[in-house]
Amino acid sequence: MRTVGKWFQDTTGGLPRTFWYLWAGTLVNRLGSFVLVFLAIYLTTERGFSEFQAGIVLGLWGAGGAVGTLTGGILADQWGRRPTLLTAHLGAAAIMLALGLVRELWLVGLGALLLGMFAEAARPAFGAMMVDVVPERDRLRAFTLNYWAINLGFACAAILAGLAAEASYLLLFVVNAATTVTTALIIFLKVAETRRVRVVPAGLAAPHRGGLGSALRDRVFVGFVALNILLALVFMQHLSMLPIAMGQDGLSPSTYGSVIAVNGVLIVAGQLFVPRLIRGRGRSRVLALAALITGVGFGLTAFADAAWFYVLTVLIWTLGEMLNSPSNATLIAELSPTALRGRYQGLFSLSWSVATFAAPVTGGFVREQFGDSALWLGCAALGGVVAVAHLLSGPARERRVRALHTAEAGTAGPAADEPAGDAGPTRPSATARA
Repeated sequence: MRTVGKWFQDTTGGLPRTFWYLWAGTLVNRLGSFVLVFLAIYLTTERGFSEFQAGIVLGLWGAGGAVGTLTGGILADQWGRRPTLLTAHLGAAAIMLALGLVRELWLVGLGALLLGMFAEAARPAFGAMMVDVVPERDRLRAFTLNYWAINLGFACAAILAGLAAEASYLLLFVVNAATTVTTALIIFLKVAETRRVRVVPAGLAAPHRGGLGSALRDRVFVGFVALNILLALVFMQHLSMLPIAMGQDGLSPSTYGSVIAVNGVLIVAGQLFVPRLIRGRGRSRVLALAALITGVGFGLTAFADAAWFYVLTVLIWTLGEMLNSPSNATLIAELSPTALRGRYQGLFSLSWSVATFAAPVTGGFVREQFGDSALWLGCAALGGVVAVAHLLSGPARERRVRALHTAEAGTAGPAADEPAGDAGPTRPSATARA
């Protein structure tokens, strides 16, 4: 019992209060994240769209997300994390309600585009705020705990959404909007602005100034983002083509909800043990192994024809996801210059938006033209390619991390932190910096 208590303290203790408010907002939001999980089924069954039309709508969601992540990253650095988060969440809630009411294809597509834009605009601001308030030594724990909350909410949401969808699809949109507003309220009432502007004395160069172009010219980081796009193309098939494939095997929406909930349940059960498992191991090797396992899991879907087999595939690719997520999050934080955290977070989030757009479109095309097996075996091959690329590019990333630490350490002493903005609490509290 004492060992369990020590493990719990080592896992959760000492993190800033602001982190826990963000964590609570994440959990609430994900508990109601119904819409995206069942959007493909909703479009093909309730609205009568074809697989290709459904793929286009999901792709528009991703296209809007691409605009949202880049805009959100810039706003997080220039306007502030807090106002960006509030605007994004409230906008997403309003559009979500509208999307549940419209009928025509062009209106559904427009709603998906705008929803992706607002929903994904929150991602870089949230990531930057997490890096702002959590010391480097605690970030692996913090990102793991946050990812655990995401999947605890997702596991519950997938099951509840399956039941709600059989009662009323509109209920999915209403609940999702309500939890998004609740998250905005938590941020409004409990979370202060964390963005800080570093003032460098005259005569001392300020490193890494610039806009989004600075991030785009960072070849090491852009290469890392490109690899994430490829793996995300595989991973996002679980929201686009997987529900359609299961439906064609005669499985109901509630069965899909239960199967996909296994993903969240496994992460909830085991994710908190991952930091200790991967601590001290080379990040490139961990990321390569994660990509390989993810590819194998999705590749086996080519042979699945029953619920238990689909559960097995989900179990396998979830193990890859569990290894990939915390390693990705800490590496992004270390590759991001302090003054450009929002932009770097936005550029990385863009990889998921690109995949959200491309995965349903390419997945639907491959299934229609070449068949179901070609899609899933192609996912396996792509996972293998990403694994090899991580092993080859890893040393350059680690050199980049060391160089950035050295450059920023050279200006940390003389520089002073000043509040960004004209009013309101802009400095993190003493607790947040501890």
